[in-house]
Amino acid sequence: MITDTTTGTNIQEIGEGIYRINTPVAIGPGRAFNFNQYLVVDDEPVLFHTGQRGLFPVVQAAVASVVPIQSLRHIGLSHFEADECGALNSFLAAAPQAVPFCSQVAAMTSIGDFSDRPARALADGEEFVTGRRRFRWFYTPHVPHSWECGLLMEMTTRTFFCGDLFTQGGKGERALTTDDILEPSEAFRRPMDYFAHAPQTATVLDKLADQQPTTLACMHGSAWQGDGAGLLRALGSRLV
Repeated sequence: MITDTTTGTNIQEIGEGIYRINTPVAIGPGRAFNFNQYLVVDDEPVLFHTGQRGLFPVVQAAVASVVPIQSLRHIGLSHFEADECGALNSFLAAAPQAVPFCSQVAAMTSIGDFSDRPARALADGEEFVTGRRRFRWFYTPHVPHSWECGLLMEMTTRTFFCGDLFTQGGKGERALTTDDILEPSEAFRRPMDYFAHAPQTATVLDKLADQQPTTLACMHGSAWQGDGAGLLRALGSRLV
């Protein structure tokens, strides 16, 4: 469903009660990129990533097409960049009971100062429950980049909110795909190579693969459904 005709912002369900919010942007003649956020509906709704501050009006409208904006209780980010958390304080103002969450390092280095409300600083492997759903946090330093990076999995559906892993260019027209996303994401990564290539990268990806995700909720491009463990290990083999 398109929720803003000017920007093309749209929201589509990729799993039961799990929605991808997508905004395409032009980055040059005939070229486009896209930004995704994910809304998880439960007793305590979760928004993972906020988009840039300038996207707040259209992302808020997309959220409000599913749940009242003030019902948000958890607003997460993988690391401190504008597309991850630029609109965080705008969302906190609109949702008075929402609490931001991030890694302990992110809270210490950036979010503790940036956020208008104290963040919940999650340890590696820490879990929280929002009703019928259970979430687990993974601290993933430098994977794909940033010391404070962490990623999130919804354990009841094995939906892995994988941030900048498997970034795909273009408008991201398809909300969910079973087609290959490794080759398109690697083709996008190679020219600028924004991965950190830390010594532990393959080990971290293998640890994530052990969680057996079945849906990868990518921040840029289509979400993907299939053998998430195999895909994560295939990515790890490309980075060694």
